Amino acid sequence: MRLLTPIRPLHALAVGGAVLALSLPAAAQTPSRSASSASASARRDTAVFAGGCFWGIEAVYRHTRGVISAVSGYSGGDARTAQYETVSDGNTGHAESVRVIFDPTQVTYAQLLTILFTVAHDPTELNRQGPDVGTQYRSSVFYLNDEQRRVTEGYIAQLAAQKAFARPIVTRVVALKAFYAAEAYHQDYAARHPNEPYIRFNDAPKVVHLKERMPELYRENGGA
Repeated sequence: MRLLTPIRPLHALAVGGAVLALSLPAAAQTPSRSASSASASARRDTAVFAGGCFWGIEAVYRHTRGVISAVSGYSGGDARTAQYETVSDGNTGHAESVRVIFDPTQVTYAQLLTILFTVAHDPTELNRQGPDVGTQYRSSVFYLNDEQRRVTEGYIAQLAAQKAFARPIVTRVVALKAFYAAEAYHQDYAARHPNEPYIRFNDAPKVVHLKERMPELYRENGGA
C-alpha cells in the first residue's frame, strides 16, 4: 500500500542543491561520437537502478536526454515472485527498480549515475525511501558488467570521501541476475496520474530538480 502522507522532499537532501558530479576522465564523462553516424545511432546500453518506488525513478529518466526507454520492474529475486502484490510483502529479495536503455552517444552511464544520486533518490536511507518502507525500496545499483561496477563503486567512494551526505551511503552495488518488467499499470505512472498526492509530493519534484540542476540533460517530452 502506498502511503500518501507528504514528507520532506527527497531533493532537499542533496548537498546545498549541488550536482554531485562524478570525477572521471573526460572520455568517460562525455558521450562518445562515432565516426559513422549510422553505427552511432544504433548503439544501445542498459542500466538498472533502484531507489524507492519505481514511479519516481522512471519519471526522472523518462525526462533525461538520450534515454530510449525507462521501464519499471523488479530485480534481485526470482521470476516466480516478480509480481507487485508479492514483492510488496518485502520478502522476495526483489527491489522495485527501473531498467534504463540509453544511447551512450547522447548520455553516459556516469551521467545517469549522477542523476540517481543527485535528484532521483536519497542513497542514505536504508531499506526505505521517503514514506515507503521495506527491502523492496532499498537503494541499489544492479551492474551489468565490470565497467559499470567499477564506475559505481568509484563514485560512491568519492562521495564518501567528500562527505557529500550527512549520513553514510547505503546503496548496494550488486550484479544483475535478471530484470522483470512490472505490470502495465505501473508503467509511466507519474505522467498518467500527475494529480495524485503521492506523485505531487514525492515524484514530481524530482523531475523539476532534474530540469533545474542538470538542464543540459533534461528534456521536456518524457515519452521514453
